[in-house]
Amino acid sequence: MRLWTGFFSSKKSKLRATHEVASILRQEEDYLDNSRFNSWQLRTLFALSKCRTAALGGHIDLCNDTACGHLHLSYNSCRNRHCPKCQGHKTAAWIRKREEELLPVSYYHVVFTLPSELNKLALYEPKLLYSTLFKTAWSTIKGFGENVTFLGARTGMISILHTWGQNLSLHPHLHCIVPGGGIDRQGNWKHSKKKEKYLYPVKSMSRVFRAKFIAELRSKGVKDQSLFDKLFTKEWVVYSKAPFKQNHHVVEYLGRYTHKIAISNHRIKSISKQAVVFTAKNYKNKGKKELLRLHPEEFIRRFTMHVLPKGFVRMRHYGFLSSSSKRLYLDKLQDQLGKPNQITAKESLHLLCPKCKEGHLKTIAVFGSRGPPKYWLTRIKNQKTPVLK
Repeated sequence: MRLWTGFFSSKKSKLRATHEVASILRQEEDYLDNSRFNSWQLRTLFALSKCRTAALGGHIDLCNDTACGHLHLSYNSCRNRHCPKCQGHKTAAWIRKREEELLPVSYYHVVFTLPSELNKLALYEPKLLYSTLFKTAWSTIKGFGENVTFLGARTGMISILHTWGQNLSLHPHLHCIVPGGGIDRQGNWKHSKKKEKYLYPVKSMSRVFRAKFIAELRSKGVKDQSLFDKLFTKEWVVYSKAPFKQNHHVVEYLGRYTHKIAISNHRIKSISKQAVVFTAKNYKNKGKKELLRLHPEEFIRRFTMHVLPKGFVRMRHYGFLSSSSKRLYLDKLQDQLGKPNQITAKESLHLLCPKCKEGHLKTIAVFGSRGPPKYWLTRIKNQKTPVLK
């Protein structure tokens, strides 16, 4: 493994990525056939390798703009939540929904991070560990919110699980959005008493979080006393940022983190039988971007560590932001406090014609893994400027 320090643009390219995780998986099929990954992990990797290829079938779309009328050939996506190519439209739809639920109050970004001593448990009991992380993080926020010293009201939280570091190693942590206030016993909004950088004192939260987490592991049958001793002697990290200045900053944050996966295709710079080279931020060097080189098999091994258990929910809502509570309180709170202006366009951009950028696409034919009928291929080929996706 080698590192090269270099200069990289801070803006992500809007062009299609040159290299993809799927290409690495297709290149290393022999390794996957003889690997020790479980059936769910292999099923996920298989789906990613076939995403937007003829193996999943596809469809023919027609632009409804009479001045354009262009035909587009598209192969179906795998729709897997771990796929780098399938998250864009999910992110947009999720953000639009959350944007409708925002209140014109301060929101804080809080991160709960697990120490590396728990990485082994994350590998062998991921569902147990990550469920405990969600439960104890919310218990910590809820407890501080109910404390009259800080708030004395029922608060809420949106939490998003990330399990990776920039080099694809295990680094389980929970990104949380916490409003600066809560609901009192009469159902009215109560603003936070603190107008400082941190919603609650981070050192106190770290110690409470550690105690609750270890107690929860004990209650679930974990009996490794040597592990508990190590965990108690280590300072745990709860990170808190200053509140977002405007509501659209909350939306931008959610857009970056909600459907993010272990690595995006744009970070991959080259692929060969000997190495996969990708960019990674080195936080020991002020977050400077560097090039990291891994053998393809090691890259796949690290990537697979972040495939979540089947059915595991990685985005959760708590308190008055939970689904049941929002139905009871959201309209009343927005009547009291007001409703932020809509920022995100209601129309999904992926339905626009990529050629004219004016018309909308309508599916006129679908096909299976055998590929598109020759009739449609001929029509697409005979267009003046054919566009193949």
